[in-house]
Amino acid sequence: MLRQKAAFESVQRLPIPTVPPPKRHPYDQWSPDARALDLVGDKWTLLIIRDLAAGPRRFVELQRVLPGISTEQLRSRLNRMVADGLLTRQRYREVPPRVDYELTERSRELMPVVGALARWGYEWTWSAPRPGEDINVGAVFRLAPGLIDPPAGTEGSVDLIVEGDDERRYRLTVTRGRVEIAENVPADGAGAIVSGSQDAWVRALGPDGSSDGLSFSGNRGLADALLGAFTAAAAARRAA
Repeated sequence: MLRQKAAFESVQRLPIPTVPPPKRHPYDQWSPDARALDLVGDKWTLLIIRDLAAGPRRFVELQRVLPGISTEQLRSRLNRMVADGLLTRQRYREVPPRVDYELTERSRELMPVVGALARWGYEWTWSAPRPGEDINVGAVFRLAPGLIDPPAGTEGSVDLIVEGDDERRYRLTVTRGRVEIAENVPADGAGAIVSGSQDAWVRALGPDGSSDGLSFSGNRGLADALLGAFTAAAAARRAA
């Protein structure tokens, strides 16, 4: 009985009391956009929401995908977002201790906003990587829930693989017109697989929109339907 209790407690998720940092001065305007920006207008907030779109992450994992943010900045921003109801923070009774951050329904509804911002970025700012910019194509893939509007009747999963020493696998799944993304999933169950090096993905997702360096297997139509949201936006920018 004691062993069963210990096993249960090892996976039980417990909320961590939140002590948020002092809130910055708000806009103090009776306007819905100002109210929204009071919550999401700070630097890093929308990028944190984007990078949690694929599921819960630990603090160190968020640091990895958000280069340039200091430890104190990230801790302060996460505390604020938990206090504002944008994130949940859960501690698992494991050794070593593990803390996960996850989107709430409130923040998940911001993904179309993030997608609209990305479409504006494609139209007015997109270019090849600039000197000094961090390149993580996963950041582009994680826009999928808010960016991709799949064609009617599209159903299934596509695995996007970034080859290299630290191979990364991203799965886009379309169900009833809704796109979801997951990371580091088992290497089976996808209707199509698209793989390539980081350089090949940069060419495909950048203004060139060239998929020549990518390898396709499985349902090519499904893969093209999902990738098309990224490459078509880049191609539109090139044409303009």
